[in-house]
Amino acid sequence: MIVLKNPQQLTKMKVAGEMTANALRVAGKAIEQGITTAEIDNIVRHYIVKQGGIPSCLNYNGFPAATCISVNNGVIHGIPGDYKIKNGDIVSVDLCVLYDGWQGDCAATFPCGEISLKAQQLIDATREGMFQGIAAAKAGSRLGDVGHAVQQYVEDRGFSVVRQFVGHGIGKKMHEEPDVPNYGKPGHGLRLVPGMTITVEPMINKGEADVKTLSDGWTVKTCDGKLSAHFENTVAITEDGPVILTVPTQEKQ
Repeated sequence: MIVLKNPQQLTKMKVAGEMTANALRVAGKAIEQGITTAEIDNIVRHYIVKQGGIPSCLNYNGFPAATCISVNNGVIHGIPGDYKIKNGDIVSVDLCVLYDGWQGDCAATFPCGEISLKAQQLIDATREGMFQGIAAAKAGSRLGDVGHAVQQYVEDRGFSVVRQFVGHGIGKKMHEEPDVPNYGKPGHGLRLVPGMTITVEPMINKGEADVKTLSDGWTVKTCDGKLSAHFENTVAITEDGPVILTVPTQEKQ
């Protein structure tokens, strides 16, 4: 069942979204050569708790950390550990925060030091593909319009769309209906209506689209070992157009 939110509830989701986006910014600033992914996770977890939020990923279906951190050919759901970030790595961080009963969810891929031109192009295409999808998420449009916008943008630049994992509805729960694919046909799929809240989160690969889940049951990597990038925002569908709810504040972090 899709749960529509009223303006008061959307205001609360915006507050939770700001906290989530601020936490993601903290993660990005922590990324440097030599830091472990577990240390990044610890920094973010303490930040969220200090702000009065709850790190929703922690213990979600048994996930052991506050953030998902995936490096290079990691796609999503990477478990933070003793891996030390190196110059040239690209680091995807995905996190969700519960605040005042509402969830915010966002992700981004960050470079460490000097990265290859192709890695930067992948990051740029994934980020812009997300914004193309968000722009298509208008009341009256369909989910296929959103997915097609993402797919067309990244495929036109020579990259591939992961299909095994998609965006989702969000609200009081981290995952609600509907699924939000990053591929699709214009004019197909569920019609978007005001009050819906979704995540638009393309997972885009440098090589083939196929991915695999490792034996830990969480970590997802590209099958061909090539790079992957991931961006995500929480979005409200309104009569005036899509509104991104996971926007960081300008306060000093």
